[in-house]
Amino acid sequence: MWMKWIVFDMMGVIFQVSDDVKNLLVPFIQRRNISVSSEKINELYRKASLGEIGSYDFWSQLGFGSDYPDIEKDYLDSYLKLDVEFLGIARSLKESYSLAVLSNDLKEWSSYLRGKFGLDKLFKVVVISGEVGYRKPNRKIYTILLDQIHESPSSCILIDDWTKNLCTASQLGMKTIKFLREDVTDDSSSDFQITSFSQLPGIVDRLFK
Repeated sequence: MWMKWIVFDMMGVIFQVSDDVKNLLVPFIQRRNISVSSEKINELYRKASLGEIGSYDFWSQLGFGSDYPDIEKDYLDSYLKLDVEFLGIARSLKESYSLAVLSNDLKEWSSYLRGKFGLDKLFKVVVISGEVGYRKPNRKIYTILLDQIHESPSSCILIDDWTKNLCTASQLGMKTIKFLREDVTDDSSSDFQITSFSQLPGIVDRLFK
């Protein structure tokens, strides 16, 4: 039987803030040590989100090794906010579709957040950059996802908040929805745009007609 898949990005979609490094992580760290540059934070985050270093090494190389793991828990618990509509909509969609995650993140952070909010109960497949060594929009991470779901790209909808990530998905033959938290016109190449999860079920049904 042909399975239909809805694939969610995490940051900016399931969780409210899109550029979590710039808007959350950098301020969180610089409040504790203003001398740590945003460039260094971004460099180490990218390495960690590719699985080149672990979460302890990330904090340690920023000078917070003695504060680990408390500093990590403080950041994840205090700064990462789940979209209030997501759980209800996802549970409803799960009755008719298979759900998956495709996300750029540290494997430890993603695992913690999914466990905290019970998200793994919703998803049949989870692909995290820190586990597979590739980040969106690299085509390789998309093909890893497709290999795991055992379906053609046309059976998948990717919901993401970054145009570049949606473009790769579209080039591979996936359907796309751009999540915009503000009701603004966007020049995205996505098939549809939404500003809240309440719009998602109707759009999904249209794309899978």
